[in-house]
Amino acid sequence: MKVVVIGGQSRDVGKTSMVAGIVAALPHLNWTAVKITQHGHGICSQSGEPCACAVTAPDCPYAIDEERDAAGRSDTSRFLRAGARRVLWVRTPMGKLGAAMPALHAALAGAEHVILESNSVMEFLQPDLYLAILDPAVNDFKSSARRFLERADACVVLGESAISGGKPAFHAERGVWLTPEIVSFVRHRLEN
Repeated sequence: MKVVVIGGQSRDVGKTSMVAGIVAALPHLNWTAVKITQHGHGICSQSGEPCACAVTAPDCPYAIDEERDAAGRSDTSRFLRAGARRVLWVRTPMGKLGAAMPALHAALAGAEHVILESNSVMEFLQPDLYLAILDPAVNDFKSSARRFLERADACVVLGESAISGGKPAFHAERGVWLTPEIVSFVRHRLEN
């Protein structure tokens, strides 16, 4: 199994678009796409709705669901529309992703190529490729993105900024995250 992780400095920098774009550009790799969501206190891992189950039901510290509705409006539906063979959505409380990792590994058994949208998963994986999306127009920089930036194989920098954390950098425009150069880089890393 080959594993790609797409991370980003903050919300709304194009991680979902990058995952969907890579899946669509390289359909022959038979992707399994994974969206990882960590939520705050008081949100149910099972339903994603406010509740007290984190306190009253410690036996449900995470949820892993398979997306089957390509017509939906969710990020996971978008991955299906892009051509992923299988799509999983992992939900955990903030800082508790480790509890879900054994079940996620089991769910990914037999997958050819896996692409995960997450920074935090880098704590538990050594992927074949980790791309970090950076947007100098966004002031927020997640601690998980900062923590794992040095492990990025390359950065996708939105706009014309020179920032890249000292990594190989691909420049992309907001709204057009995936470039032919990025596709070529991903293909080369996974097919060699």
